[in-house]
Amino acid sequence: MNNKAGWNMNKDGIASANTSVLHCIDLSSPDIHTSISQLKQEPLSLSLLYASACLDSGFFYVVNHGISHEFMDEVFAQSKKLFHLPLEEKMKLLRNEKHRGYTPSLDEHLDAVNQINGDYKEGYYIGVEIPEDDPEAQKPFYGSNVWPNAGTLPGWRETMAKYHQEALEVTKAVSRLIALALDLDVDFFDRPEFLGRPIATLRLLHYEGKLSDPSNGIFGAGAHSDYGLITLLATDDVCGLQICKDKDANPQIWEYVPPLKGAFVVNLGDMLERWSNGIFRSTLHRVLGNGQERFSIAYFLEPSHDCLVECLPSCQSKDNPPRFPPIKCETYLLQRYKDTHADLNSYK
Repeated sequence: MNNKAGWNMNKDGIASANTSVLHCIDLSSPDIHTSISQLKQEPLSLSLLYASACLDSGFFYVVNHGISHEFMDEVFAQSKKLFHLPLEEKMKLLRNEKHRGYTPSLDEHLDAVNQINGDYKEGYYIGVEIPEDDPEAQKPFYGSNVWPNAGTLPGWRETMAKYHQEALEVTKAVSRLIALALDLDVDFFDRPEFLGRPIATLRLLHYEGKLSDPSNGIFGAGAHSDYGLITLLATDDVCGLQICKDKDANPQIWEYVPPLKGAFVVNLGDMLERWSNGIFRSTLHRVLGNGQERFSIAYFLEPSHDCLVECLPSCQSKDNPPRFPPIKCETYLLQRYKDTHADLNSYK
């Protein structure tokens, strides 16, 4: 595939290059246990259904997830209001050492090998809100958020706090399907040591319309895999996300993931690949800008700070030993953030 994919966009904003066909999983049943029983009585069990969605690429859609279209429209509207503030106002909200707040364009550099600069996108991190007098607030990814002034953006904090909670419920529902697909108890990841005190991070993203040119190292977001367990992604109707199903292929083949109205794109992260011993793969992905302004909203679900991520017993055998050494969640995340974000001292 031509590495300049994304130049010839049709009227729907989708390039003439390859377009990926992803599975779509319906989360509408209110009774997970009944749904599992019904699905397992059918020729295609839930485990096979979910595995077929993940083994190919680690990317899939979820629909009927319980978050209304109207509320998603409000979240996007509030996100746009933030990013359309003057840069000097946004820089007053610059991310802190806990990765809360605003990240300007080029702050993040996801693909040091192929990018000449950083990502041509700006973002805003919102994490789990923990009062400063709570002992948990001493942990690297816990603490108070950086909130815009209510007089400047009325209702903004309330909208984002509500979305953070609703997205958490969706990602936990997906984690229960993951558990079943790995022949674990449905509530395996709900345990205190896993998602009992999760690191759950909402990140608003804005691509300002710069045209990407992969052959010259210019990307909206450089090629990378996500760090944690699950990423939930909401997008507007501008195409730009690409996935590479085989990161070791030469040349790599990139396919567009088209927006699907009312659906979230879900992708599985590095920690799940480690837990599952490579059964579920963390898939390389990137964003190419086509000259249009683009907004997306990512929600990253990781386990607790102290969780030891190691190969699950159901995913290893004598002939298939663990491929990855155990690592603590906090350690892995801190290193990945350090590797990909600008030093805060560079803004002083």
